Amino acid sequence: MLPAPQHHECPLNAELSMGLPFAERLWLSPSHDNAGHGHVHTHPARRLDGFDGGPGLITIDYFSDILCVWAYGGQIRLDELQQTFADDILVRHRFAPLFADTQTRIGEDWQEQGGFPGFGEHLREVCAQWEHTRLHPDVWTVCRPASCVTAHAFLKAVSLHLGVDRAEQEVARKVRDQFARLITRTRMAFFEQAQDVSRLPVLLKLLEPEGIAPAAVAARIDSGEAYAALHRDEQLMKSFGVQGSPTYVFNEGRQLLYGNVGYRIIESNVRELLSAGRIEGEPSWC
Repeated sequence: MLPAPQHHECPLNAELSMGLPFAERLWLSPSHDNAGHGHVHTHPARRLDGFDGGPGLITIDYFSDILCVWAYGGQIRLDELQQTFADDILVRHRFAPLFADTQTRIGEDWQEQGGFPGFGEHLREVCAQWEHTRLHPDVWTVCRPASCVTAHAFLKAVSLHLGVDRAEQEVARKVRDQFARLITRTRMAFFEQAQDVSRLPVLLKLLEPEGIAPAAVAARIDSGEAYAALHRDEQLMKSFGVQGSPTYVFNEGRQLLYGNVGYRIIESNVRELLSAGRIEGEPSWC
């Protein structure tokens, strides 16, 4: 068996991962400096409606794939960010369909590295370096979701049902928190419980702790609304130049942090934007 290709994010195109340099993928707590490297992209400031979450709020579009191990491992960083800057940032969850066809992406593209079992072993090696993860041994070896699309459509349906996609200032924080918890629960269902989250019945059972009616969510999927919302996310991916999962997009595409970026870098970017305020064209520190 050939050694698995080493990379530190879920790229949009699986072929891109082969040329990426391997960086040490060690999670350090927020009290330490970054050890795992990601990618930082900056662009000239274009518009100020990145602050549309309300007066003084910084909007972050967070793109991830539910089946991406780097988003699973990086969840702790996103949680810390939202806790630290609860009154200053608004995170808008977007979904990137990187694992829309796992038979091709893993079964075929990883054939020389062992296919699904080889990919599962690769994930075990990655997660062994993160003390906070609890990867189930059946992930990708026994439990093999056919696609991420079902889970993404499910979560978009929940978002529509809760009203998360309304004008942000009209959405209560508790509603956004409820949606964020469900995203985490869905991700954990796969990575830590080896549940097939490409099956809608499995996903609908995850609603019970939040008291959300499964029929209401299913109706949003049946009507096509959830898929339309997913399409908008894909269009935003192209517009922002998102390359993979996870990606933090600040200020309507002004800056992107992509991959296994450490907490200190993410935090520094938020603090820089907070200090810059609404000054058009304010240069980024990096």
